[in-house]
Amino acid sequence: MDLDLQLVGKAREGDLDAFGDLVSRHQHRLGHFLQMIMSSAADREAAEDVAQEVFLRAFRSLGQFRGQSTFKTWLYQIATNVARTQMARRRDRKEDQEPETRPDRPSGENVERRVIAHDQLRRALEALPDDWREAVILRDIEGLEYREIADVLGIPMGTVESRIFRGRQRLKAALQEPYHD
Repeated sequence: MDLDLQLVGKAREGDLDAFGDLVSRHQHRLGHFLQMIMSSAADREAAEDVAQEVFLRAFRSLGQFRGQSTFKTWLYQIATNVARTQMARRRDRKEDQEPETRPDRPSGENVERRVIAHDQLRRALEALPDDWREAVILRDIEGLEYREIADVLGIPMGTVESRIFRGRQRLKAALQEPYHD
């Protein structure tokens, strides 16, 4: 039996340690996912706040988890919805974000190339429409299967395939352009 399902069962019975184990199992990847999909809309601290909200909602909603998907898929569905809501609120308030701070360039040609490549990828991901970015990150970074992505995003499989294809095409084009600091 799936360890997550065992932990969900125990958590439903009031075992807070079991829910803590679920958080431990998924916290790092979920936080990374939220940082990626929220990109320029939030800094690391804001993504961590959203992750806490996701786990709180998951805990409150454990009774609604039916096991028709994996716990991870269900958790990412909650995370996507919370992140979308948070980003919409930020856009609606039109808050001015602090200018992005960039780390000092590390010394060494190889390290510098990696930093530039990472920055270029981050910028290319930020330039994607939100729905394309979510699908690409869920597939190519988080490793979810197409069916899981369809469940997380609540869209048909064909739409998932289309968003990933278009997102990858745009990323490829953006990554072939010369880098401008």
